[in-house]
Amino acid sequence: MNNPLLEGQQSRLAEPCSLVIFGATGDLTARKIVPALYNLLKDGQLPSLFTCIGFARRPKTDDQFRAEMKDGVNKYSRTQPIDEAIWSHFQDHLFYHQSEFHDDAGYESLKAQLQQYDIKYGTKGNRIFYLATQPESFPLICEKLHKADLIYDEKQVKDQKNDPKNDRWSRIIIEKPFGHDLNSAHQLQDELLKFLTEKQIYRIDHYLGKETVQNLLVFRFANSIFEALWNNRHIDHIQITVAEDIGIGTRGKFFENAGLLRDMIQNHTMQILSLVAMEPPVSLEADAIRDQKVKALEAIRPLKIENVVRGQYGPGLINGEQVVGYRQENDVNPQSAIETYVALKLEIDNPRWKGVPFYLRAGKRLPKKTTEVAVIFKDAPGDLFQNGNRKNPPNLLVIRIQPDEGSSLKINCKVPGPTNTLQPVKMDFRYGSYFGTTPPEAYERLICDCIIGDSTLFARQDEVFNSWKLLTPLLEGWAKNPPQDFPNYPAGSWGPKTADQLIEADGRKWRLL
Repeated sequence: MNNPLLEGQQSRLAEPCSLVIFGATGDLTARKIVPALYNLLKDGQLPSLFTCIGFARRPKTDDQFRAEMKDGVNKYSRTQPIDEAIWSHFQDHLFYHQSEFHDDAGYESLKAQLQQYDIKYGTKGNRIFYLATQPESFPLICEKLHKADLIYDEKQVKDQKNDPKNDRWSRIIIEKPFGHDLNSAHQLQDELLKFLTEKQIYRIDHYLGKETVQNLLVFRFANSIFEALWNNRHIDHIQITVAEDIGIGTRGKFFENAGLLRDMIQNHTMQILSLVAMEPPVSLEADAIRDQKVKALEAIRPLKIENVVRGQYGPGLINGEQVVGYRQENDVNPQSAIETYVALKLEIDNPRWKGVPFYLRAGKRLPKKTTEVAVIFKDAPGDLFQNGNRKNPPNLLVIRIQPDEGSSLKINCKVPGPTNTLQPVKMDFRYGSYFGTTPPEAYERLICDCIIGDSTLFARQDEVFNSWKLLTPLLEGWAKNPPQDFPNYPAGSWGPKTADQLIEADGRKWRLL
């Protein structure tokens, strides 16, 4: 009999495969990747025929690696406590491979190891290589994998159609950043294309795996009440905020070479913007969606320097505790000119958005951690319920990406009584309270999508290039004109005063969070 609980649901079949994590002793593996794999297994979404191999320089046994990964799952898994039976099954398929990234012998022994697992665990020669390493190692690792025939040449047409090897696939997951400007992004892409096709490259941005970001498409295109209003006739402006209350922690060396524009604006924020601004795709196919995202990015006007504000946090208070300024953090130049805050105004030149400004802001050491999209609608026509010179607040739609995932709509309502006094009220939806479960972690969805071969939530090369094309001139201008006022906002504040002046010059204000 058919299971009525499964009616109307689409099943996504994950093929057998082996996942090799390069840089497996790094923080990302224990905090995000292995907990994601554990939860995928727990939820029944990991292939039953699966192995995971950690590849790193440090000498380590399988048992030592498994113990470290179990500690990571105990600390960082969204499901607690750990299910010992599930973990026992998972660790039987978890292995460690010690090698330097440049050592040919290490890749040959990895190849032999994977071939053994194909026989023992039935993984059929399918491979995912997760590059959780520094970006400068990406080309080297891909070159060595290709030399060892671990990356399959999908450009080559095989004559024997019935050969089981024809069904094998190999994919690469690459963490951000993809380059540090437009030129370096092109150079990195050219290097990778010597060994891979674009379809084999999965550029991961964990923000695209967040449930609320995925729901943007459903929210817009499955609800006529919103899509009909999603244009310059009804929307006054849009604010996108990516705020963190933490500093840079142990990432001083990385941040000194990157800065916030590269670390958060070029990827996370621009990806959210493209989903908010894109036109309806012709289908839910990956390329159909990504085509429209690219068109939205291509329509953004070149940035004007007067529409961009940069900042750097100084000492201040976070949750009542004194914290140091950016220049006092570990591995940071005491005279550093690196930005930890960016606010900017964008304009999109197409019929839907012409005249609607997009205000983006992102920063470290702000009062709270929050990521949201705020859609501020235009005032209702006429002044039927206006109280003297006091204007009624505009309708407001907020999509909360993290934390407390959900959305809210603010409307004006009459206060009970004999007068026509209006008061804004909020209709609120929260994922956790409505569905009674914690949304899956972003890495769970993205790793599962890569196993399935669905690239919808991964950035395509032209998305990356268009984002860098917009921001590279700004980076070059900043390099020639270092800021003279850093630090210009205290930790625990909402950024420099000039960020307020940026939006207030247009008669608007940043939303209070």
